[in-house]
Amino acid sequence: MRALQLFGDRDLRLVDVEPPPPPGPGEVRVRVQAVGLNHIDVWGFRGMAFAKRKLPLAVGAEAAGAVAAIGEGVTHVDIGDRVAMYGALTCGHCKACREGRDNLCESVGGIMGFHIDGFARDFVTMPQRLLVKIPDNVSFEQAACAPIAFGTVQHMLFDNAKLEPGETVLVHAGGSGIGTAAIKMAKAIGATVITTVGDDLKGEKAKALGADHVINYRTERFEGVVRKLTGRKGVDVVFEHVGAETWNGSLLSLKRGGRLVTCGSTSGVSATMNLMQLFQQQYRIFGSFGCTLRNIAESLDKMAAGITPVLDAVLDVGDFRQGLERLESRQVFGKVIVRL
Repeated sequence: MRALQLFGDRDLRLVDVEPPPPPGPGEVRVRVQAVGLNHIDVWGFRGMAFAKRKLPLAVGAEAAGAVAAIGEGVTHVDIGDRVAMYGALTCGHCKACREGRDNLCESVGGIMGFHIDGFARDFVTMPQRLLVKIPDNVSFEQAACAPIAFGTVQHMLFDNAKLEPGETVLVHAGGSGIGTAAIKMAKAIGATVITTVGDDLKGEKAKALGADHVINYRTERFEGVVRKLTGRKGVDVVFEHVGAETWNGSLLSLKRGGRLVTCGSTSGVSATMNLMQLFQQQYRIFGSFGCTLRNIAESLDKMAAGITPVLDAVLDVGDFRQGLERLESRQVFGKVIVRL
């Protein structure tokens, strides 16, 4: 079968490899149909974590496909079912996994496509518990956005920040895959959305998605605009995933008692902050990583109900590198999908 493997820093090759063995008890073989690209793929492409993994490595951390074979005792899915696949090999036995919180697994085997072989290959074998069925009216390309992009947003906004109708949320990088999803999910419950973008064209597209206010962070200090828009009160929730460049501005954008939820650090992993501001303003800060299987199912249900992903581009597998370079340059609006 084909596999897109990383052999070294920025060295991607589409090669022929042996297919996985037949699925064992409780396992399912899935024919991969679509892979969603994320910044974790860019980090791997650049050479992060080489010391922790064995190369060559099949890339791709987020995907959807169709069940091709099932092992003994599989009852959750059947041959032909369309499924989205969890992006990490979790143990299924620890307390967190038993409670459905796989993103807190105590014995995780690794993130697919980053630590262990990922989804950019014709077939992959997974435990049945890590598969979520796709509703009939959701395409493979859309479903490939559920395990990381939509699932991450669902977990951030509603499990952690507990965004409510009528509240105001600041969504950073509104043109990104998770930014576009956050705008649509927040608007769907009746929240007011302020978003930051890097150029005016992205601003127009963000408004078309439903953003109430758009700030070009290259020409304006977003925290100052946010304070003006909210009558100097600040927002209820900040959806943060940019990192060091926006961290303190994000805190200044919060109302007293506001919530900041963060899942990323694309602009840098370290920041300083005013601790007196933190406790005097009674901010609540949530770190959020990945999502649960329940979040993936919730995301797919939202897609079926009409809250669909924004797709920047749908590429062939041979153009995977081009997709990564689009993400790296930030010249995207929405998700980049690769078809297998």
